[in-house]
Amino acid sequence: MKYLVWISRIIVGVLFIISGLIKLNDPMGFSFKLEEYFSPGVLDLPFLTPLALSISIFVVIVEVILGVLLLLGFKPKFTVWSLLLMIVFFTFLTFYSAYFNKVTDCGCFGDAIKLTPWESFTKDVILLVFILILFFGRKYITPLFNPKTNWIVGGVALLACILFANHVLAHLPSVDFRPYKIGANIQEGMSVPEDAPKPIYEYAWRFKVNGEDQIYVTDGDYPSVDGEFVDVETTEIQAGYEPPIHDFTIEQEGQDYAGELLEVDKLVMVIAYDIAKSNLDAFEGVAEVTAKAKQNGYKVIGMSASSSDMVNQIIDTYGLDFKFFFTDETTLKTIVRSNPAILVLSKGTIQQKVHYNDFDELTF
Repeated sequence: MKYLVWISRIIVGVLFIISGLIKLNDPMGFSFKLEEYFSPGVLDLPFLTPLALSISIFVVIVEVILGVLLLLGFKPKFTVWSLLLMIVFFTFLTFYSAYFNKVTDCGCFGDAIKLTPWESFTKDVILLVFILILFFGRKYITPLFNPKTNWIVGGVALLACILFANHVLAHLPSVDFRPYKIGANIQEGMSVPEDAPKPIYEYAWRFKVNGEDQIYVTDGDYPSVDGEFVDVETTEIQAGYEPPIHDFTIEQEGQDYAGELLEVDKLVMVIAYDIAKSNLDAFEGVAEVTAKAKQNGYKVIGMSASSSDMVNQIIDTYGLDFKFFFTDETTLKTIVRSNPAILVLSKGTIQQKVHYNDFDELTF
């Protein structure tokens, strides 16, 4: 039992630290995922939506610290109980999400590792087993260092997490796992290779044969049945290839200009997914930066999911000399974790991407 506890201790501790750090690198992204869970169609807890970012930061820091404490063997009773309660809650959440197909990606490892709902649930069940081993064998969890050293290490870990979270929120994630990272080409991200796997479907055909319903399953061909056709039910049994970027549009008055604009050699995108939630003071910087960009031969466009009235108000208030296009809010949130933000592209390749606190780092 002692060795089993040690193995479980290392596996759980390392996984919690890795999972927590990946989400701590992008707490804004994790908060968007929490907003999905809080939505009326899932847990129906809309009053928690304004607190999503705060909850996100708290949860991921706790996740990292519990992993550190477990590896240190410090406060084992508190640590193991906390781990058990957390994993029971997450196991319920991932099962609910998978069974009812509510949230297609739990966000357990941020954008670094995508898991299907059932994969997330399986992962949590395995972790639950390891944590139960720790729970029943917690007397074998001994501290690595003396109490003073453990307090210092734990305190340093907590302080480091807080400082790191503050840094990525004031700027951008230190590591960008999304398909819109610097150096990525958006057109290439939307393309589908010729040899990409196609989706596989199963067709359940219902016929009335001699007065009774009978089901005939095929992979698409219409079955040769001496009976009356009733209906057919289609089930996707294997998903096909989905490009990393599959929902990118730049629309104006119902027309998509993405293909045209992504061929521009010198393009600046001002992104504000929701102007009502934007840092409005930052638009003064937007006006200055975009004016400089236009002087240097760049085409400048805005991209938002806000209403035209809201967009026009911002244009008039801050004297913005460019047009806004409509793009899906989720897509804009995925592109960059700042509201507003600026991207610089050349023929669809992202060359620069900055938070509104870092406009001065842009080079034209």
